[in-house]
Amino acid sequence: MADDRDIGNDRRPWTADDRLDAAAFHRNHVAIWTVLEKFLRGKTGDVLEAGSGTGQHVAFFARHSPGITWWPTDLNDHHLRSIAAWTAHENLANVRPPRRIDLSNPGQLAEMNEGSGALLAVFCANVIHIAPWRVAEGLFAGAAHCLRPDGRLFLYGPFKRDGRHTAPSNEAFDAGLRNTNPEWGVRDVDEVAALAQHNGLTLAEITDMPANNLILTFERRSE
Repeated sequence: MADDRDIGNDRRPWTADDRLDAAAFHRNHVAIWTVLEKFLRGKTGDVLEAGSGTGQHVAFFARHSPGITWWPTDLNDHHLRSIAAWTAHENLANVRPPRRIDLSNPGQLAEMNEGSGALLAVFCANVIHIAPWRVAEGLFAGAAHCLRPDGRLFLYGPFKRDGRHTAPSNEAFDAGLRNTNPEWGVRDVDEVAALAQHNGLTLAEITDMPANNLILTFERRSE
């Protein structure tokens, strides 16, 4: 099975209008949308994508959910240009201009929500394993602040289960990440769930995805 992950180098050359093309998008977007669509179906509201990368995911999702307003974000200026280009190319009226945010600062994510009501969902794909743990901390703190009572946080990527890798390819991928940067690495589901609990969220569902990935779905913890 084709490996779905990348660490930021799986970007094909710029097009004339600044669009980047990530090979991973072509492998995973349908499977991810199958999960998101079940929750979003029949709803209206705002969904923030934390770490939008090339912008292909948000463009695809927005095209299939005209009643949802999508907020793409990223830290990388090249990605921000690509997101804007994909939005323009697809002529999408329900995608806001991309915003530059640093997920390690939870206040920046919270600021995205000012003046527009609470978020229906936050979606984040292939980010927390190629970033220091403080990025995961900022993501959960920010999402907990922004999500409306019935909101969800969807987190996609490779994860360990009970301290073990789910496949030899994930173990090799993790080793490569840690060799690149000791602060990076495939996170354990229990570690992420504990972080969610600390921020008033709870792990509601784990969905198996292609290429040994998962989607973790978090909701507000019941008191």
